[in-house]
Amino acid sequence: MNAPTRISDTERLMAEMGVSARQAATALAQSTPEQRTEALQHAAAAIRAATPAILAANASDMAAASDLAGAMRDRLMLDAKRVAGIADSVAAIAALPDPVGEVIKAWQQPNGLRFARVRVPLGVIGIIYESRPNVTADAGALCLRSGNAVILRGGSESLHSSKALHAAMVEGLRAAGLPATAIQLVPTADRAAVGAILSGLGGNLDLVIPRGGKSLVARVQAEARVPVLGHLEGLNHTYVHAAADPAKARAIVRNAKLRRTGVCGATETVLVDRAVLGSIGADIARDLLDAGCAIRGDGAVMALDPRITAGSEEDWRTEHLDAIANMKAVDGLDAAIAHIAACGTQHTDAIITEDAAAAEAFLSRVDSAIVLWNASTQFADGGEFGFGAEIGIATGKLHARGPVAAAELTSYKTVVRGTGQIRP
Repeated sequence: MNAPTRISDTERLMAEMGVSARQAATALAQSTPEQRTEALQHAAAAIRAATPAILAANASDMAAASDLAGAMRDRLMLDAKRVAGIADSVAAIAALPDPVGEVIKAWQQPNGLRFARVRVPLGVIGIIYESRPNVTADAGALCLRSGNAVILRGGSESLHSSKALHAAMVEGLRAAGLPATAIQLVPTADRAAVGAILSGLGGNLDLVIPRGGKSLVARVQAEARVPVLGHLEGLNHTYVHAAADPAKARAIVRNAKLRRTGVCGATETVLVDRAVLGSIGADIARDLLDAGCAIRGDGAVMALDPRITAGSEEDWRTEHLDAIANMKAVDGLDAAIAHIAACGTQHTDAIITEDAAAAEAFLSRVDSAIVLWNASTQFADGGEFGFGAEIGIATGKLHARGPVAAAELTSYKTVVRGTGQIRP
């Protein structure tokens, strides 16, 4: 006879967090928009007041993460400006219209029945993320704004930073008379916590959102027993059309690639129309190379500058998250769109052109969550969309697509009001 399975301390902890989150979600569903706004305003103020403690915690994380890749260290690192930005994001979310209770659509049938489709919270959300301490505040704030309880499991590299930010969020909840368990942070680096979340925490979890690299998202999508709202990596493209304005093209490509190389909105592949490869393309290549960005190109691109190395088929499908750009010559709009369809991840793609017809064709035919005309792909960010912040960029096609903010963390129910009707 097999011995009974021993429940680990982590499993017990996660089960308790799931029960607490469900209870908090019930309380949040009965809270008012004013309470949630008050909690967010207090949380933003608490983050600002706790800046020295948050920076000290982050310094501990950075010291222990010396072996992280450059892009991951950039995401992990906080300074006074970034902490202020986190506080500003929470304040911006506080100022957003509260989505809960919004009537999305209303209509009446000939029999007199009145229908209203109304936004409601999803319930309890589990969010798994890597070395991004800002997600602790952004995700907590967006879930609170949308009336959801949340369980946050950040990467072990950012545990101290996340705890410091979480403490400020809890301070906001308490100030508004809301349950502290509405925003919970998994306090252990034990990987078993992730498995517990993917199992659904005994039926207490309604949705899992992974925010991280390809391997994390793949694991969550493969193992989760609850619905997943995830995104693939940001293998983004900027296409320089034959009718591109040279100055715009150079400025946009440089920003799209190099503003921050480690964010999911960074351009990874620059496609250049062969008609302007020797002119605009050459200038763009020189700009990137002179700024310290390596270029991996096809034969035509390699002929532009001896510093350019050969790109491989693997490069066209790689999210470098570093100062490395793929660059390829294409024969017109159709070829650019075909390359994006073959190698992209339906995240964010842009065209640079002064030809409105070409731009509209690109915007219509490229099947990505975000498509842009004459703008940097680095605008793929919920804050830039006016959402205050985001939990991630959803690249799927069900429930939500693009930046996932407060409204995307709701579902809806249909309320029917009658006057005694019965169905014949």
